[in-house]
Amino acid sequence: MLGAAHKPGAVPLRPLALSDMYDAAFRIIRFNPRATVGSAVLVAAVAMAIPVAVTTFLSLALDLSLQVDDSGELSGDVAGLVGSMGSLGLGTLLQTVGLILVGGMIAHVVAAAAIGRRLGLEQAWAATRGKRWRLVGLTLLLGLSLTLLLALYAASWIPVVLVSESWQEPTVYGLVSIPLFLAFLVWFWVRVYYLPVPALMLEPVGVLGAVRRGFRLTRGAFWRTFGIGLLTVVIAQAAGAMLAMPISFLSQAALLGGLPGEAGVLVIVVSQALASVVTAAFVAPFTTAVTALQYLDLRMRTEGHDITLMQQAGILGA
Repeated sequence: MLGAAHKPGAVPLRPLALSDMYDAAFRIIRFNPRATVGSAVLVAAVAMAIPVAVTTFLSLALDLSLQVDDSGELSGDVAGLVGSMGSLGLGTLLQTVGLILVGGMIAHVVAAAAIGRRLGLEQAWAATRGKRWRLVGLTLLLGLSLTLLLALYAASWIPVVLVSESWQEPTVYGLVSIPLFLAFLVWFWVRVYYLPVPALMLEPVGVLGAVRRGFRLTRGAFWRTFGIGLLTVVIAQAAGAMLAMPISFLSQAALLGGLPGEAGVLVIVVSQALASVVTAAFVAPFTTAVTALQYLDLRMRTEGHDITLMQQAGILGA
């Protein structure tokens, strides 16, 4: 009876086991598909419509043939091919930004599900008001930080290569520095990169405050956070690849089945767009839901946040 009373929604209001998180994530997606899967599909479909439309227009106006002529050069219009691939890159970038906002919405959906409330798509979108640009800014900050770290490590090789007179010094440097740098990237992902989004969306903090909150919550919980996060990414990516595999197979069959050469680029872009939408439909809701659940779990473990959630659910008096 007590256990049932302490689960007003999809999430048990106590420190969560891995099975609790996955069960809650699937329950939230199953019983609130519009605000989870629906929002991810909508964003991905709108973003991927751009390269499909651009490539369709270019296919009608230019020669986008992928065939190679007798001189060994591509017979199609190079500028058109570059434009088509560029539009695919633009669509991917816009999808990434859109899914950032979807992640913010799903954080609110998860928090509401924990106290027995169900947010619709419009309600989840409205809940992000006032935080949307901060969320984009947070993503840019984390992305630039990661890029800077990679650039600094790459730059550290320059003096090693220039000063060394044989292959031994770079080899030793690589054997020592690469494992250390990879270990540092894992630490950065868990302590800095992983939890700021739900913290930003669910607490009255700014961009830097969200980073500090994520850092503070993962103190003393590094390996648990890393293990659950890594397992979630592996499961989501494997499932996404399996979902996209039939589309890739059909596109390859179409290309090998005698389609005109001019249609090759369009088939590739359409298949990539469809695969991206299908993958986003599962990967984005599942991974962001589990991340938000880890955030709630860490707050319940370290801050007694389960008491606050019980008060919000009406189980305990304020």
